Amino acid sequence: MFAYRIDRRSGVATYVQIVQQTKQALRLGLLDIGDQLPTAREVVAATAINPNTVLKAYRELEREGLVEARRGQGTFVRQALGRADHNGLRTDLAQWASRARAEGLEREDALALVAAVLDEHFPQGHEGDAG
Repeated sequence: MFAYRIDRRSGVATYVQIVQQTKQALRLGLLDIGDQLPTAREVVAATAINPNTVLKAYRELEREGLVEARRGQGTFVRQALGRADHNGLRTDLAQWASRARAEGLEREDALALVAAVLDEHFPQGHEGDAG
């Protein structure tokens, strides 16, 4: 079953982390159409966050058309996000991450470097451009 990881030190609102992680899981194929998201009760038990925070995230995902709440049954994935077979890219990225770590980069340094490169190739406001 899919599980959320909440980083209280990230500075990102908890409900936003849930939305982002759900979208990431959809892009990576960890969640598929028809899959059930963890119940609010399960998320609260695993992460010790407020149930209203989970419900707020799920409402946002529902507003975006990605999930649907079924009364008495739970919340289910309604729409997949564009994804293809990313195995080759994932392997390349894993090798890069290993090299970055071997060269002494901390996780935050690697994230900053990746973000800078992504910003060059995927400019904000040009969502379909291939850089």
